[in-house]
Amino acid sequence: MLDIATHRLHSQKLVNTTLTDPTAAVEWLGAVQSQDYMGAKWALAQRTTGLKDDEVEQAFNDGYILRTHVLRPTWHFLTPGDIRWILALTAPHVHQMNGTYYRKFAIDETVISRSRDVFTKALQGQNYQTREQLATLLDGAGIPADGLRLAYIMMHAELEGLICSGPRAGKQFTYALLDERVPAAPPVTLDEALATLTYRYFASHGPATVKDYGLWSLLTMKHIKHGLHLLGDRLNHEAFNGQNYYFVGDIPTPDSHHPVTAYLLPNYDEAMGRSADPSPVIDPRFAQLWDPKRGVLAHYLVIDGRIVGSWQRVFKRDTVVIQLKPFVALTDEQTSAVEAACQRYGTFLGLTPVPEWLPPVL
Repeated sequence: MLDIATHRLHSQKLVNTTLTDPTAAVEWLGAVQSQDYMGAKWALAQRTTGLKDDEVEQAFNDGYILRTHVLRPTWHFLTPGDIRWILALTAPHVHQMNGTYYRKFAIDETVISRSRDVFTKALQGQNYQTREQLATLLDGAGIPADGLRLAYIMMHAELEGLICSGPRAGKQFTYALLDERVPAAPPVTLDEALATLTYRYFASHGPATVKDYGLWSLLTMKHIKHGLHLLGDRLNHEAFNGQNYYFVGDIPTPDSHHPVTAYLLPNYDEAMGRSADPSPVIDPRFAQLWDPKRGVLAHYLVIDGRIVGSWQRVFKRDTVVIQLKPFVALTDEQTSAVEAACQRYGTFLGLTPVPEWLPPVL
């Protein structure tokens, strides 16, 4: 029998991981949503064997993991070895989604060309610049850029493979020329890219449906079906609630004696986000709390692969207060597992964790 929640813990490397560095975690997942930068670093650490925050930060600053817009109009971590071929595959679809905003903010070929010249001149020689610094240079070149217009000018340049993340300047993000940050690589055909991304997705996010993959990748259903065709029998599938769920490898053997496992997953975690049907990972009693527009869920409090509440972080000088809000009262074993997860988070940050239990929602 297909136990989607348990299987995803394995495929997501949240249990029995052998990964030891953040680059391997990003490569396994394909791309990691990272507009919450701090949360995304914690997501990588939970899929490795004991990484600390400063180690993930160092990998980012050294360029072993990069941050750019590549799937959907939002930030993602990628590896240098993957960024070029994934951009070639997905950027046209993101450009198409952004088209209305390009027109709204008059981002035409002239603006794109002149912006490209500004970015190339400003960043060459590993002269990393913040967004604010680049905005000043654009303005000086006669290209007014602030707010959303600036955001979409920058995103266009990212999608075109001109710029990507540089090392952080203190707590500020910088940009770099992608060609100076990423070694040249042999070209990859679109079929090769599609087959690789499709396999990576279902290996790391499965069991999942084609709709899930579409929400995650923004690829068209035509592309997704072609990707499945290219993989042939490399993917397995099982039916659940009238849908085919695809995955790689065997179904994990159920273990009725395993200890309760708890996770403090960040709000955009790859294990919980971008799902067409949340029912495999959340009890129907709590389904109305899934909608992020309701503002109930901050980050995901997860037990045995299923969402059981939310959590938030509050930083103080030497401590991190972890505010825990379960949907319903937890058992003693579940409570102990959650507090162990809080300890892991504190160890990751190098701070003393202080769990603060709030009343259950229901």
